Amino acid sequence: MLNRRILRIKAFKVLYSYAENPAMTLAEVESALETSCEATRSLYLLMLDIIPAITREAAARIENARGKFNPTEEEKNPNMKFVENSIAPLLDADPDLNKILSRRKLSWEPFDAFIRETYDSILTKDYFKRYMADPVRSIAKDTALFIKIFEEEFVDSESLADILEDLSIWWVDDLAYALTVCCDTLKSLSKGKRWELPPLYRSEMLTPKPAESDKTFVTRLLRTAYSCYDKYFPLVASSTDQWKEDRLFTTDTVLIVMGLAEAKAFPALPAQVTINEYVEISKYYSTPKSRSFVNGLLDRLMKKLIEEGEIVKTPSV
Repeated sequence: MLNRRILRIKAFKVLYSYAENPAMTLAEVESALETSCEATRSLYLLMLDIIPAITREAAARIENARGKFNPTEEEKNPNMKFVENSIAPLLDADPDLNKILSRRKLSWEPFDAFIRETYDSILTKDYFKRYMADPVRSIAKDTALFIKIFEEEFVDSESLADILEDLSIWWVDDLAYALTVCCDTLKSLSKGKRWELPPLYRSEMLTPKPAESDKTFVTRLLRTAYSCYDKYFPLVASSTDQWKEDRLFTTDTVLIVMGLAEAKAFPALPAQVTINEYVEISKYYSTPKSRSFVNGLLDRLMKKLIEEGEIVKTPSV
């Protein structure tokens, strides 16, 4: 489920927490990383469960309209295509999914107002109107609809962001990735496969398995960054005269320390690959000027530590 870009980001956030709270032990740092990783899978489960929740809302509205004292012809004979979509029953009746949702206490029941708000929004969209007007029913069309709903209704939803922020501090910035995994699940269901809980790490989904698992990768990365932080932080701080004492614990510093730690921990990984990764992360978690700053300083310090033998790189074959 989690790829190495996401794992780097999670390790970076945990190291930032350590930079702000140096009393954190290695065990606490590793526990925070594990909690953060598993939290993304919980967010995926919650967002996948919104499909039955929205479907139930649509069904309830149809039944309420039918129960009116004097329903219209449209209310008596509604278009049932969405209510009878093929995806919601697959998820709603899956015992494994229901068990894990219950165990993790994941439910949309406390947020019925958001479900109503979302369905109201869906009803106004052209993509939904086209879906409802199409007489052809298929799991492929249902899948395409829900993928569109995930893309259009949730990514920039302030209401959803507020809900997720209240539910878990670990879900900040994870929504887009969780929705991507939801879409992968929908595509799998459309091919006739049954729902399965995705492995936590992407490497567990690959065949053949890579020589080093993603879990091993991120654990070694964080351990190295933690153990080398007191050595690399002063190196970063002393390499520029633009920083003041009260700005030493910044995202730029932590990103550069992470990059140096990765270069040290993985001799076979090309230095430029590591630099590119942390420059990319800086675009989303630091200032507009950080891209060039992280790129330049990380490159310079990495070359310096390679020359000094602190970092060893295996020549590429």
